[in-house]
Amino acid sequence: MLETIKTTILVISALFPIVNPLGGSPIFLAMTREYTAPARRMLAQRIAINSFLLLVASFLVGTHVLAFFGISLPVVQVGGGLIVISTGWSLLEEKDEDDRETAGRDNMDAQDIFRHAFYPMTLPLTVGPGSISVAITLGANAPRHLPQNLLAIVGAVIGALLIAVSVFLCYGFADRLARLVGTTGMSVIMRLSSFLLVCIGVQIFWNGAKVLLESLGK
Repeated sequence: MLETIKTTILVISALFPIVNPLGGSPIFLAMTREYTAPARRMLAQRIAINSFLLLVASFLVGTHVLAFFGISLPVVQVGGGLIVISTGWSLLEEKDEDDRETAGRDNMDAQDIFRHAFYPMTLPLTVGPGSISVAITLGANAPRHLPQNLLAIVGAVIGALLIAVSVFLCYGFADRLARLVGTTGMSVIMRLSSFLLVCIGVQIFWNGAKVLLESLGK
């Protein structure tokens, strides 16, 4: 039981600041301008489920998958960092739309709602290379002997579930945050979030590139 609680706290404390669902909610809202509130909550639910599965899979089998394909963590960071930079830059350059253009469409079907649920909204915007790297590292350092191993897995699942719930709440009700802050305030938050997303991408890219460059020197 103690091992489960320890792993849960470790997973939440290590991953929640990186996933940062509250900071990602303005970006999610900007990318779902044409969605109605119910459709936005359906999409937020799907993203939360995808995030949960991706975090748990990274914790459990991430190291084995990378080893199978011969991919190192620095390479994942470089590739993922470039994607994050590209996404953040496109959002930063996006022009503000008027109310007529941003009104929700009532005739959206499930395929329209979920077409971007995994990429780019789950990966890399919510669970990016930084989150995956940390989850893989936590999994690699988890106990290998029973029953501690099973208790650590249970703790990781609980921690990932709590993070997924926070993603759903922050994304699903991002429209309420927008009404509270106002159009101008939301535009400011959106620009700042996009800029921070570019900076995060650069940092992730540099973390991987630095390790690769150091390996060349050796």
